[in-house]
Amino acid sequence: MLSLLRNRAFAVAGGTSANWSRAVSLSTCGGQLSPVSGNERWLHTSVLDRHQSVPRRLSPVTVASVPPAAIHPVASKDESREFMSLFPDLLRDLTDAGRHLDIPEVTKWLSKVLQYNVPGGKRNRAMAVVYSYRLLAKESDLTPENKRLTMILGWCVEILQAFFLVTDDLMDQSSTRRGKACWYKVNDIGLAAFNDGVLLESAVFQLLRTHFREKNYYLELIELFHDVIYKTSMGQALDLQTSHNGKPDLAVFTMDRYRAIIKYKTAYYSFVLPVAVAMHMAGIKDVEVHRQARTLLLQMGEFFQIQDDFLDCYGDPSITGKIGTDIQEGKCTWLAVVALQRANAQQREVMEQFYGSSDSKHVQIIKDLYEELNVPLTYSTHEEESYNRIRTLIQQVSRGLPVELFFKFLDQIYKRQN
Repeated sequence: MLSLLRNRAFAVAGGTSANWSRAVSLSTCGGQLSPVSGNERWLHTSVLDRHQSVPRRLSPVTVASVPPAAIHPVASKDESREFMSLFPDLLRDLTDAGRHLDIPEVTKWLSKVLQYNVPGGKRNRAMAVVYSYRLLAKESDLTPENKRLTMILGWCVEILQAFFLVTDDLMDQSSTRRGKACWYKVNDIGLAAFNDGVLLESAVFQLLRTHFREKNYYLELIELFHDVIYKTSMGQALDLQTSHNGKPDLAVFTMDRYRAIIKYKTAYYSFVLPVAVAMHMAGIKDVEVHRQARTLLLQMGEFFQIQDDFLDCYGDPSITGKIGTDIQEGKCTWLAVVALQRANAQQREVMEQFYGSSDSKHVQIIKDLYEELNVPLTYSTHEEESYNRIRTLIQQVSRGLPVELFFKFLDQIYKRQN
């Protein structure tokens, strides 16, 4: 394994002995990074001076240089088509004018909100619900009706994500999402988009009430969705508190803070929720089984968000579907935290001066600093180590959970480009 990482780092570093000497100085341990040596650190010229006087070089690790993951979809093409064909029925459930004869303009608007923001994603979370139930349920419970119900739950997860994205884009003032304008930018909707997010959140519970209120696991579903919304909102609050008056507070950019943000803001709704709803529907009530699943899925959620941070900075917008703005917004990202862990006083001053600026020259200065601190190469090493660590955790599952479920999800996100 060590030789594999050495070869990988050597290749990424450019294949030269000089670059290799820098590559082997990188190490990770519990999220804490070993600093470059004092001699090497002070041999660097100022990032700002270098930016002004020397042509910029490309990052040693780019999305184009990373081979795409072997894609093993959790759903067949037929299942995906069947899933998509259900959306118009749910749209009618939510906008049935017969129940709201006195406010037809609102139901028409809700239809627009749903159609613009919900169906355009990769649907990985929704398909995770369907796939999880197929592996977890008894053979006798795998009926056409239950399959349809898992797909409705999948759509509930997708609508919930749309709620989070609409409001998050508004708060972050993002430009694009899924390859098109963010909802708040469409026809100058602006702050009114916040209420549209509330409509999307309400739609989730309306669908749950319509299709699951007679089920013996209805209460568990309601409590789960409420709990995930609560946790995700707390993660968003923690994220927002990393800046003051529009300026990032780099003093709080620690690995512990970062991990707390992504655990609550991303991992619960993206990884824990899809599997947990399938477990409840399958009648799995063992607290220890739920704990083991949650532990693994939170690890995957962290792995996923660190990839997202990297793709925001180095990804191709034509593939990712969005223009990266983490640097401009002063976000507490894995890249920024690692850079600050490794930075000397001069380099930290560069971060203080330029991180969070929307000026394209300032953004490039930060990217140059990331390269000087070997952050892209460190990411490559971290990705490999995290993947193998999660595989080991999966193999240690001991309470009746099918390991293929977790291996499938891990393979889906490993080396992803969007």
